[in-house]
Amino acid sequence: MMEIEAVPDLVRPVVIAAFEGWNDAAEAASAVVDHLMRVWDARVVAAIDPEDYYDFQVNRPSVGLDDNGFRKLTWPSTHIAIASPPQLDRDVILIRGIEPNMRWRGFTAELLAAVDDLGGELVVTLGALLADSPHTRPIPVTGTATEPELIDRLSLEESTYEGPTGIVGVFQDACVRLDLPSVSYWAAVPHYVAQPPCPKATLAILGHLEELLGVSIPLGDLPEEARAWERGVDELAGDDEEIADYVRSLEESRDTADLPEASGEAIAREFERYLKRRGGDQSD
Repeated sequence: MMEIEAVPDLVRPVVIAAFEGWNDAAEAASAVVDHLMRVWDARVVAAIDPEDYYDFQVNRPSVGLDDNGFRKLTWPSTHIAIASPPQLDRDVILIRGIEPNMRWRGFTAELLAAVDDLGGELVVTLGALLADSPHTRPIPVTGTATEPELIDRLSLEESTYEGPTGIVGVFQDACVRLDLPSVSYWAAVPHYVAQPPCPKATLAILGHLEELLGVSIPLGDLPEEARAWERGVDELAGDDEEIADYVRSLEESRDTADLPEASGEAIAREFERYLKRRGGDQSD
C-alpha cells in the first residue's frame, strides 16, 4: 500500500480525479487536474508504486535533468495531492495519473483506501471522448451522478452507458460499491482535431466544476489558449474544403439539436455562472 505523508485533518474533502489514456481524449481531462494543481498550489502527498500496475514497455520511464542539472529518472505513476483553495469551504484531494496496464481492481482499491484515509466525502471523475462535435460551438460536457440529491441539484442523470469502459468507469463503480457519492463529467472533443491539447474542452470541464463546487476557479491563460486553438482549427478547415464542409454539417446538426436547450432555465444557469465569475474577478 502507498504511504501518505503526514497531513493535517482535511475539511470535508472532495476528490477530483483524471487519468491519461483511453479516458482522456486530447488530454483534456488530465489537463484540468494539472491546472487545478497549479492554481491551487497543491502538494503531492502520495504516489502509487508503478511496479505493480504499469507495463514499462507501454508507459516508459523518462530521463531528464533536475533543478541542479543532474540526470533524473522519472517513472510513470499516479499521484495524490491536496489543496486548500481560497474561497472554498472545503479541501480538495487531486488524483492525477495514467490508466494502469494491469491489476485495475488492486489499483482502484489502493487509491480509494488512500481517499478513505484522507477523509474524502465526494469523488468527481473527469474524462474526455472523441465525438462528432464542431470546434466552433461550445464543447458539450455530459455529467452523471450516483446520488439522487446530486442528480437533482446539478441537473445531471444516472449513467445509462453500456459498452467498454476505462479506469474512470472502474473507479466510479468502486465508489458505488463503497457508498461513496460520485459525479463524473465527460467532455466531447471534436474527433477531427484529436491531438492534444484541447484547452477549449479543458475550459468546459472547469466550468462544470465551478458549478459543482460553487466557487470561481482562476483560469489564467486558458481562455486565450482556447481562442487561439479555435483560430488554429479555423485555419486548418479553411485550407481544406472537405473539412470545411464537414464542419458546417456538424454545426447545422448541433444547432438544430440545441434549439430545445435554449430554455429560460439554461440561460439562467449560464448567467448565474457569469455573475459568480465576475464577482470573483472583482474581489481579486
